[in-house]
Amino acid sequence: MKRYSFPSRRSAVMSARGMVASSQPLATLAGVNILQQGGNAVDAAIATAAALNVVEPMMTGLGGDVFALVYLHQKRELRALNASGRAPYAASLETMRRLGYQRMPETGIHTVTVPGALDGWCTLLRACGTMSLSQVLEPAITLAEQGFPVSELTALRWEEGRARLEANAAAARTYLPAGRAPAPGEVFRQPDLASTFKKLAQGGRDVFYQGEIAQAIAGCSQENGGLITMQDLNDHASTWVSPISTSYRGYDIYQCPPNSQGLITLLALNILEGYDLKSLGHNSPEYLHLLIEALKLAFADAEHYVADPDFVDIPLEKLLSKAYAEQRRSLIDRNKALPKVAGAGDREGDTVYLAVVDKDGNSASFINSLYQGFGSGVVVAGTGVCLQNRGALFSLEPGHPNCIAPHKRPYHTIIPAMVFKDGALFLTFGVMGGFMQPQGQVQVLLNIIDFGMDVQTALDAPRFRYFLERNSCAFEPGFAPEVLQALADKGHRIIRLDDPYSQKFGGGQAIMVHPASGALIAGSDPRKDGCALGLW
Repeated sequence: MKRYSFPSRRSAVMSARGMVASSQPLATLAGVNILQQGGNAVDAAIATAAALNVVEPMMTGLGGDVFALVYLHQKRELRALNASGRAPYAASLETMRRLGYQRMPETGIHTVTVPGALDGWCTLLRACGTMSLSQVLEPAITLAEQGFPVSELTALRWEEGRARLEANAAAARTYLPAGRAPAPGEVFRQPDLASTFKKLAQGGRDVFYQGEIAQAIAGCSQENGGLITMQDLNDHASTWVSPISTSYRGYDIYQCPPNSQGLITLLALNILEGYDLKSLGHNSPEYLHLLIEALKLAFADAEHYVADPDFVDIPLEKLLSKAYAEQRRSLIDRNKALPKVAGAGDREGDTVYLAVVDKDGNSASFINSLYQGFGSGVVVAGTGVCLQNRGALFSLEPGHPNCIAPHKRPYHTIIPAMVFKDGALFLTFGVMGGFMQPQGQVQVLLNIIDFGMDVQTALDAPRFRYFLERNSCAFEPGFAPEVLQALADKGHRIIRLDDPYSQKFGGGQAIMVHPASGALIAGSDPRKDGCALGLW
């Protein structure tokens, strides 16, 4: 086995009868419990997502959005669901200007788009699941009612979100009941969220989009000067979309299409396929330079083309062609960094990613997100529902592809991924973390494909992150000083970050299917509190 010059902190997890990987052990157990009851990958994914709403509430929840890829093994069918919400009908450039904004705010009621998560869960269950909503919500209800011990990194993120929570009375009552964030190991209960889950288990999606919870969300919006109305909630629906893909060294990589930024991963891989990366050496200056430059160019394209396809024409066939990749590759100087090529995307993102493969070979690659920590910072009183701030990614620049408009979906950072080899599922994976997501995906994928790392080692490996607005690149611990100096000599602006658990570098989960035996091999990112667990 090849050794790399960084510590891989634990072994990969292996199983033959199903696997769940998520950022919280209790949520992973919820998914495993559903698989043990006979549920499939989709059932387990939704149970895991609901449990994450309880145990990692700053990252995800009913007030957020979902993107998912689902592979149905018996049918050899890959499906993609866009369960992201839209701007209110009353939202427009003129409205935002009238409210006094020159650019979109980062938090608050005017960043709230319609929550798409629950409709996504119900749509997935209806089309691909085997269990009822009440069955898959049962673990989350138990966790919310009985309480859970807050994990270490979650406690840290909770404290980081305290100021945002204190700005909203309902948020403070819900998440800071003692006037502070919970400490690691402290048992925290969410009775309001448990009550909401019970209502959904009994009444289904209509409770959330037409009934009691919808009325509470619309009322909360009105009380806080927001724009969401009952009509916005009544009219919400998820959308089945065609996955987009590219080939990379014989592997087929699949993503959700725009308004998701999964296109960035594919564009960067197409550019990088033209180089013999393995010969350069893992995390060498030459290797890192090419990755950074490819990602710069991919983000530049995303700024023009990642938007709601109902409002913007997106030439996906051209963008994903190898000929276009060759054109973009020609812009890269192997000895000199490109100047700033895009001007958005430095905001932090807080998200959960989870992966499931069941005993029958079905798989779910699943992201549920509020965008930033505790989203908008607005909680719907009495429900435990924290509303997302996805609207922060709209633009207020006239003519911009992501300029806010009524019933428009914003640019979305969440990107679940799957990889196939010779038509068979090879890898279900993702890396949470806002604009880090495609950067993390590319780095993890190259670790596996080009350098032959197992999934845990690939996730453990040190990462960099390119910051678009600052045209600078941050590196976590693990990169040699001479490597960073060589990159600086090429013109890269280098930021050294000492925190090995910084949110800036994302957190991934991955499940690989062994090509020969079919065994499941999983890894869970050490930058999060989570784990992967298999069935015996």
